[in-house]
Amino acid sequence: MKLQFKHQKFQADAAKAVVDVFAGQPYLTPSYMMDRGTGTYQMSLTDAQDFTGWGNQRIVPELNNQIILDHIQKIQRANQIEPSPRLEGTYNLTIEMETGVGKTYTYIKTMYELNKHYGWSKFIIVVPSIAIREGVYKSFQVTQEHFAEEYGRKIRFFIYNSTQLAEIDRFASDNSINAMIINSQAFNAKGKDARRIYMKLDEFRSRRPIDIIAKTNPIVIIDEPQSVEGKQTKKNLEEFHPLMTLRYSATHRSDSIYNMVYRLDAMEAYNKKLVKKIAVKGIQKSGTTATDSYVYLEGINLSKSDPTATIQFHAKGTLGVKTVSRKVRIGFNLYPNSGEMEEYKNNFIVKSIDGRDDSIEFINGIKLYAGDVIGEVSEEQFRRIQIRETILSHIERERQLFYKGIKVLSLFFIDEVEHYRKYDKSGNPENGIFADMFEQEYEDIIQNLQLEIGEDDYIKYLQCISAKNTHAGYFSIDKKGRMINSKVRRSQESSDDVDAYDLIMKNKELLLNRNPQKSPVRFIFSHSALREGWDNPNVFQICTLKQSSSDIRKRQEVGRGMRLCVNEDGERMDENVLGADVHNINVLTVIASESYDKFAKGLQSEIAEAVSSRPRQVTEVLFENIKVHDKDGHEEIIDSAMARRLIHYMIKMDYIDEDAALTDKFYEEKANGEVSFGAEMDQYKPDFIDILDSIYDDTKMKPENARSNNVELKVNPDKLAMPEFQALWSKINARTAYVVDFDTDELVCKAVAALDRKLHVPKIFFKVETGSMKEIKSKDDLLAGSSFEKQKSGTYDQHKVAANTSVKYDLVGKLVEETGLTRKAVIQILTGIQPSVFNQFKDNPEEFILQAAKLINNEKATAIIQHITYDVLDDRYGTDIFTDVTIKGKLDVNAMKTDKHLFDHIVYDSTNERKFAMALDGASDVAVYVKLPDGFYISTPVGHYNPDWAIAFKSGTVKHIYFVAETKGSMDTMELRGIEDAKIHCAREHFKAISGENVIYDVVDSYQALLEKVMR
Repeated sequence: MKLQFKHQKFQADAAKAVVDVFAGQPYLTPSYMMDRGTGTYQMSLTDAQDFTGWGNQRIVPELNNQIILDHIQKIQRANQIEPSPRLEGTYNLTIEMETGVGKTYTYIKTMYELNKHYGWSKFIIVVPSIAIREGVYKSFQVTQEHFAEEYGRKIRFFIYNSTQLAEIDRFASDNSINAMIINSQAFNAKGKDARRIYMKLDEFRSRRPIDIIAKTNPIVIIDEPQSVEGKQTKKNLEEFHPLMTLRYSATHRSDSIYNMVYRLDAMEAYNKKLVKKIAVKGIQKSGTTATDSYVYLEGINLSKSDPTATIQFHAKGTLGVKTVSRKVRIGFNLYPNSGEMEEYKNNFIVKSIDGRDDSIEFINGIKLYAGDVIGEVSEEQFRRIQIRETILSHIERERQLFYKGIKVLSLFFIDEVEHYRKYDKSGNPENGIFADMFEQEYEDIIQNLQLEIGEDDYIKYLQCISAKNTHAGYFSIDKKGRMINSKVRRSQESSDDVDAYDLIMKNKELLLNRNPQKSPVRFIFSHSALREGWDNPNVFQICTLKQSSSDIRKRQEVGRGMRLCVNEDGERMDENVLGADVHNINVLTVIASESYDKFAKGLQSEIAEAVSSRPRQVTEVLFENIKVHDKDGHEEIIDSAMARRLIHYMIKMDYIDEDAALTDKFYEEKANGEVSFGAEMDQYKPDFIDILDSIYDDTKMKPENARSNNVELKVNPDKLAMPEFQALWSKINARTAYVVDFDTDELVCKAVAALDRKLHVPKIFFKVETGSMKEIKSKDDLLAGSSFEKQKSGTYDQHKVAANTSVKYDLVGKLVEETGLTRKAVIQILTGIQPSVFNQFKDNPEEFILQAAKLINNEKATAIIQHITYDVLDDRYGTDIFTDVTIKGKLDVNAMKTDKHLFDHIVYDSTNERKFAMALDGASDVAVYVKLPDGFYISTPVGHYNPDWAIAFKSGTVKHIYFVAETKGSMDTMELRGIEDAKIHCAREHFKAISGENVIYDVVDSYQALLEKVMR
């Protein structure tokens, strides 16, 4: 895969802000520099023996400090940044960019723009660690072709190495664009390698590398200055003699902001949908008296019927107590289901399950909310819960994005490699405890998922990937190729392990490949010390399997997953592609080792701290001396009087509350395009809204609770009142009664023929195995059940051993119960079949009754199809079957938002139903549709039948209002037989009776198939 890059306005704006500071500087080719010992000057061609290299031209004298400051202040006002009162260095410019928006891309683009406008071509990127250095180098590699297409040239880039001094000479002597990437330790530490940059070296013609670099007048770009610029580093940076210094970070220190010319902070990046939305799954120990009774509430499962809960608890197994996961209903009793463990004897019976607040309550009064765990929870149990929750979140997101061509990745951070990978005495690798936990929980979840949703393309995808192959570890490697813990130097937060970062970077694009044969890895285990300096846009879940320490910041924890994802073609899934759906697709879920409230509060306070330069209140000062433009582009500066009138009007309109904060009314009207500032000032509305957007609103930045994606469907009253729906409803809401007039003797004859032809009952076999105890080597052999050795086995059929001779069966009564026929009819059938067929009853009575009843019912269904008629009743269904029904689902699991559905969401039962609903929602011909609730049914002799869909087309687009009963996954492989076939035939007769030709009823497998039937 090749990552695609787009031209984005905010990145161009950030580059332009830097370029505009030096407006008036002419384009000058690099100057040819030489060294005579007394200084640097432009040299002639005859002085080649003293050649030093090409350097950036100086700022022309005409651009004095006051003009530069005027430029900076103008740029700051345009970008809603408080103007600087003075220049803070010559020249220090600060650019604030939130993590995940493409900070490296932006400063590479800025380098090209500075070269394009002014001819400057020497750049040095200073980074705080090897981690970030490797990430920057990778960014230069992957964007090279993209920028070459735009600017027609490539940047030559390299990583500084004190032993490869030829690169320094080339940096100085090459007159094209050159970039040197250097980590601060390379010139700031006290080690021998760091000192070499300041030494006169024989292999460097007795020159100091730092002097050659300095004479190029480089532009220094500092990546993460808050981690680079200590007191000593600032002093050492002066040795580079920079033409200017550009500082890029998401978290600048408040005392080192200098002249900020562009700001894209956390709030603005989120509001502009340039980064993922953050959701949090918190896990907390509930404060109850149940000190020994371990219960963990995984979540609530909503459906058309009563909700269920998925819980974990202890249960006795053959090898001892184990933790089990069960889906439970009201009345479930943990005591017998745990093998009568004493800890659950105190009324651990489920009393209620509430989908509104995701809670479960037991009769003993203990109430748990999703993510809560009670009882003695070991560290191992807690990590297992985190791993399971991460897999569950991964599967939810993956099911949502599977058909959009987007690979989903999950990331685990751990501190001890042995928890993931161990080695035996021979050096052979084996799973650590976390890898074992992962594989166990993954297999359990996938197995339950297959039972829940059956066979579809997503399940087929999962079946191609084993639990063992879908996880991988990215760790430091020793000389023997074994994974080892990363080392972190004193005063650093991340590791300098080049080999680990090299592995991560090389596999970045491969990880995005959705082909399970080429890239089965979806879950990544990495060392906590490697969290800095790399990211992958398709990380959707982050879980830290360690005790969170106070020095680990929440924003640092989420930083590896903030980039917007890409699809299988490397295309960025941003607002241009997804529109308003961008934050429904791009969601980063953090599986926190603490409660949701605690994590969310901590993250919000860090964001608030990071955007501290933003105003919090709407006052006159916010508007004074700001330039605004009317509809014709005429410029005006807001004076004190105008600012006062504006604030007064906003208070009157209830846009500002008593705390001078923007109200919900303002945000609602802004979202609807209804904001007004009065007749006098509405001409400046776009500029006023831009200014108000600079207000920090902490409620908008609150991370989402990942467990709160339950939805309860609500009827849209406007759709209910639509003429198209009312017309459809009037044609399909009649009730009917059926009459079946078939010949019983004919049914008996057909049933006898079917049983003679098709009834094959398997015999009961008994399997006997023998074995003996072998040598007992240890107590563990006994506990593991491995002390016996099987020696032989044999089978005996019912001719040798009588089966169930003591059990008496009322064969006739059972078949009457199963078929609904009279005893007389059943006796006629049994006496009519061949003796050899009837004798199968003795071989396996239970199976004989089951198979015979099924065959008789199939013949009965056929008779119904041929002889049923429906009569229309005066009674009709009311719309209360929509308004009074409760339908709940889980967003992105079995529910989605809709535009044309009668309800605001739809709950689907299968992948094909979801596809069908999406097609209906996007079809221009469809006016409104509804997935019919259970309360709407047709009576049939073989049970109630609930059709799937009712669809109303726009008038004039098609001939009929259309009603379709069923959506099947594949019409080619579908076999409609017996009772199902009978129900569908009954539905056809029902609709024929109530509406004649006005309503079409049929079975389809897609919207295209539906259209083909409509257009006939």
